[in-house]
Amino acid sequence: MKLEEAKIKYINTWGSLSTHWGVNKTMAQVHALLLVSESPLSTDDIMDTLKISRGNANMNVRALIDWGIVRKELISGERKDYFTADKDIWELFKQITKERKRREIEPVIKTLEELQEIDDDSREAENFKKLMKDLSSVTTTVNGILEKAIKADEHWLFSNFTKMVKK
Repeated sequence: MKLEEAKIKYINTWGSLSTHWGVNKTMAQVHALLLVSESPLSTDDIMDTLKISRGNANMNVRALIDWGIVRKELISGERKDYFTADKDIWELFKQITKERKRREIEPVIKTLEELQEIDDDSREAENFKKLMKDLSSVTTTVNGILEKAIKADEHWLFSNFTKMVKK
């Protein structure tokens, strides 16, 4: 397989897999393209490679910038905006984990805490409150694990994960 063919296969595969994680396919393809590109790409470069519209390219680049996994790069003498992705996969994992935690886990924790404050003393209400408390406990534990992963270095996380799996 030639390098360009391998890159396209990676970009398409990454885009297809992303939908299973709740990520827009095109957004994942734009990110994959920026990951495998040796130099920063313009919106035109992204559009041409992925065969997408300017609006689609711009919208997805902005979303990736909001996630903190793509950044704008200035190229002297150029009027176009260029974009690049961080190539450090460990830092990418930590940034995505941080954003998913902020966007998904923390709001759930807040809601579960609010749901425990219902004003009802019935048996059904007590069972509901217990269920919300148990869900909150598990979600808070997951949140804590994710926080440790975000703060950890690569070797610490993998060595501890390996220990957990061996038990």
